[in-house]
Amino acid sequence: MRRKRKYKREYQPDIQYNSVAVARFINHLMRKGKKSIAEKIMYQALDLIAKKTKQENPLVIFEKAIENTSPLMEVVSRRIGGANYQVPREVRQDRRFFLATEWIIKAARVKKGKPMAEKLAEELMAASKNEGAAIKKKQDIHRMAEANRAFAHFAW
Repeated sequence: MRRKRKYKREYQPDIQYNSVAVARFINHLMRKGKKSIAEKIMYQALDLIAKKTKQENPLVIFEKAIENTSPLMEVVSRRIGGANYQVPREVRQDRRFFLATEWIIKAARVKKGKPMAEKLAEELMAASKNEGAAIKKKQDIHRMAEANRAFAHFAW
């Protein structure tokens, strides 16, 4: 039986910055369908970034953070001849964005003692400078892919 066809999704840009990337980030940030709260957190975080960096456009830092956190390679588990191998694979563009946003949001949520907007702003600024927990996660994934490069011939 054939698989169901996956259709590309059309995303609407967000209200304030007219950016599709910000809208998708807000959707990942959202919990239990509370989009207005997620929007408030995101826009507060971007305002904090603008204040701290004295830059009028915080989208530059946001995009740089996503770009720096996006992984190029990852490992996928593959069962061959009764053994499981971690096979390194290149990451598709839409999955790169997904992984980068998830890692940034998780790194911000793990921190304690501050409002979410502040934690998110700090994590985005750290990621734009190639620092922070999200960047560490990306480096761990790359290191694992590099270590399992011997199994790359199993990728098909």
